[in-house]
Amino acid sequence: MIPLSVAWDAIGGLVDAHERFLAGVRVDSDVRDSVLDSWKRCRYAGVEPDRLVVPYAPDLTLDHRFLHAAEPVLKRLTASLAELNTTVALCDGQARMVQRYGGDTALRARLDAVNFAPGFDASERVAGTNGVGTALAGRSPVYVAGREHFADCLQPFACAGAPIRNPLSGRIEAVLDLTCLHDDGDPAMMRLVREAVRDIETRLLEQATDRERALLNAYRRADHGSHGPHGTHRTNEGAVDWPPRLRTRPPHMPAGQGPGHDGDVLGPIDLAVLREKAEALIAAPHRTLDEVLLSGGRTATLLRRQVEGAAGETGVVVEARVLGGPRLRHAAPADVTRPAPRPTRTPPVVLRPVSDPPASPLPPRPAQSPKPIDTDTDINTDTDAWLLLVGEPGVGRLAVLARRRLELLHDAGVRIGTTLDVTRTAEELTEVAVPRFADFAAVDLPDSVLRGEEPGPLGADTPLRRIALGAVHEESWLYGIGDEVRYVASTPQARALESRQPVLEPALTSDGDWIAQDPVRGERVLRAGIHSLITVPLRARGTTLGAVQFYRSERPTPFEDDDLSLAQELAGRAAICIDNARRYTRERNTALALQRSLLPRGRSEQNAVEVAYRYLPAQAGVGGDWFDVIPLSGARVALVVGDVVGHGLHAAATMGRLRTAVHNFCALDLAPDELLTHLDDLVGRLDRGEGWAVENTHQDSGIIGATCLYAVYDPVSRRVTLTRAGHPVPAVVAPDGTVDFVDLPPGPPLGLGGMPFETVELELAEGSQLVLYTDGLIEDRLRDIDVGMDRLRTVLACAGRAPEDTCEAVLDALLPARPADDVALLVARTHVLGPDQVAQWPVPRDPAFVSHSRAAVMDQLTAWGLEELAFSTELVASELITNALRHASGPVQLRLLRDRALICEVSDGSSTSPRLRRARTEDEGGRGLFLVARLAERWGTRYTADGKIIWTEQPLP
Repeated sequence: MIPLSVAWDAIGGLVDAHERFLAGVRVDSDVRDSVLDSWKRCRYAGVEPDRLVVPYAPDLTLDHRFLHAAEPVLKRLTASLAELNTTVALCDGQARMVQRYGGDTALRARLDAVNFAPGFDASERVAGTNGVGTALAGRSPVYVAGREHFADCLQPFACAGAPIRNPLSGRIEAVLDLTCLHDDGDPAMMRLVREAVRDIETRLLEQATDRERALLNAYRRADHGSHGPHGTHRTNEGAVDWPPRLRTRPPHMPAGQGPGHDGDVLGPIDLAVLREKAEALIAAPHRTLDEVLLSGGRTATLLRRQVEGAAGETGVVVEARVLGGPRLRHAAPADVTRPAPRPTRTPPVVLRPVSDPPASPLPPRPAQSPKPIDTDTDINTDTDAWLLLVGEPGVGRLAVLARRRLELLHDAGVRIGTTLDVTRTAEELTEVAVPRFADFAAVDLPDSVLRGEEPGPLGADTPLRRIALGAVHEESWLYGIGDEVRYVASTPQARALESRQPVLEPALTSDGDWIAQDPVRGERVLRAGIHSLITVPLRARGTTLGAVQFYRSERPTPFEDDDLSLAQELAGRAAICIDNARRYTRERNTALALQRSLLPRGRSEQNAVEVAYRYLPAQAGVGGDWFDVIPLSGARVALVVGDVVGHGLHAAATMGRLRTAVHNFCALDLAPDELLTHLDDLVGRLDRGEGWAVENTHQDSGIIGATCLYAVYDPVSRRVTLTRAGHPVPAVVAPDGTVDFVDLPPGPPLGLGGMPFETVELELAEGSQLVLYTDGLIEDRLRDIDVGMDRLRTVLACAGRAPEDTCEAVLDALLPARPADDVALLVARTHVLGPDQVAQWPVPRDPAFVSHSRAAVMDQLTAWGLEELAFSTELVASELITNALRHASGPVQLRLLRDRALICEVSDGSSTSPRLRRARTEDEGGRGLFLVARLAERWGTRYTADGKIIWTEQPLP
């Protein structure tokens, strides 16, 4: 029999749903709602599926009272799973694992390898979808198996988790999790973890105080047999999670079942609405009844009653009855039967005045015959009542307000600062504040903060930019997003900026100081209903970054002093996040400026190839990708693309070093494989700290690795020589559109050393395109490198396209809107120096032929129309040929090239390099090379397989 979890992977479409979700494709039909919601939260939190950074906290423990209740249950559960390869994990209320039981050695080792072990954080924002973090985030039991995990490393497992609540306070004390290998997983694990959680919560309830027990007993006595002011009442379930309250259940219902659990049809939104209305009913001194509209056409009637314990304890209970639409369902084993209910009187379903108790009771409902409880059958009647809240009216209002304030601050901590973008952080502040705290919220910052710079002193008449505005409706007449604002000295905003303290204006009037900013706009603001204002300076690390304003219009009550302190807390949290985003912006701009200053600017002066290039920095930060086009001697050109591992300033600086080194090695006219050998040695020495001021052992203090592809193209022979060090292979696009990837030996990445680099030489037709790129173009976490190369081949297969058009087509087809890695792309279309631009002559080893060579040079320059260069070129050729005949061996050859400059080359079979020196007065020789250097703009020597070539360049007239 195939386990259900395996079948779901195969049938439900989870094989590729995860990849499609990360690519932005809708996968609603392929993924369970609870799992999809978790994936969305993980993506919002920035979890990277292929790389988890899991924090560790040593010596974690739980309250001894909780452990006293939990340990017997966990021991029994572990013993029952002894023959199954399953671990039992107990985590605290922050999803950090405290203890782990059971499982064989192999399973525990695999869990240790992915940091699912005591001390490590398993929350959703860190580890992605899993039994611990998802149960805590969703505040309900959850089963996750295989590819439903958001992180790649957790996909071999299946897990079931559930939060453990304090039955009296409703607070989540811990999370219980069962984990096994995916193939051993079974959704029945949910039943085991629910039963264990129920038993732990029952043991926690047994530790309640006498007063708490007395209130609960008083409620039970009032509901089972005694007639209160509203008739006889029967309950079906205990308290929902909200302090202060007690949890209970009816005699006929198994523990853990009833409204608010998995067996009912009330969703989390309906329960939240009921909780909020019940709190308000407890806080109200005279109200006894309320009515709430729920989803599905149902209506809930809430009843508030006084109860008193045997020892005189007094309290208030709120009951809920759901009427209309689908009935409440309760799940229970099939062999459990429900006794016949007593006749029940219910309060009217209409909302009565707060001081008017319900009228005469309704006729009793006839009893029903006992019948089995089915998990999929509605068994409760429309008049079933269940306990919703237990509290004390004297502290009800303060408790409600405090709870709402804590919830708002909690949401602010979670939702503000999810990105390192200044504008987005300001928008998150307004989204949290509106409409729960204010009806309008606006954030004003100076332009310097948006650029990442340190802001100067802010005060009256300082220009600010409105970058975020949250509003319950558009007709507010406040300044809009993007408007520049200069607050006059009398306004609350200017006073707050200058005093660095929040300012409260409980009542905005037409004769207030605030209206002096813009009297016409101010009158319209008042007519729009805005009547109260709080403005708070955004301060972080001793610096004022801007100001935030909160306005009220829909709620008639003005802001109070308590609201002022809450606004200050919201602004303080947001200011830290904005400052972090500002600092990140500054560092990113600095790194970008450094990197762009190190990359080529403008077109290189050469005619061998027509080039186009693109560089796109990664969304996460500046990387170390680079490219270059370097003119060489003999009208040749070098094409270089490299990639330094890592991101940030260090990667950009390292890239600059390598690019400078390549330029220097090119000046020596080294062969491609020899050049990479020198570059490999340089990277190795830098990585070992030679010439590098290593001040600490931080992971970014050294070079982790680098790759490089180096190619040299000769437009005379139409041959290109390539070599690479761990870099992706280049593509060659023939003039007819045929695409081939060069079969080039990979070579080790730079810095490893010890292995030689191999070269490949190709002959290219005129008009061919060489395409060089970094791995960010063809590979990412959502796409395999083979898929990327196939797509690149498809895009490049086009004849007659210009290099610029090729760059645009490649980037459009292969890159997402927000690339995870930086990308460098270089496209070079080859040109050829034709016979009319090249002239060469063999030179016999006879000094008499020097004069013949001079004559041949004169004739060729006359044919090219370069008579102005005849004298200097004749002298240069004569000196170079004479030196070759006198000091070198092997055949000698003279060649002239007419390109962007006039190039004169003399080759011989010797590897001895001439050396420029200053001749003494009495020396008979040694002045020829000095004359050559003075007549030519550039000169040098390059070595070949058969000897060397001495070359000179003279600018064309």
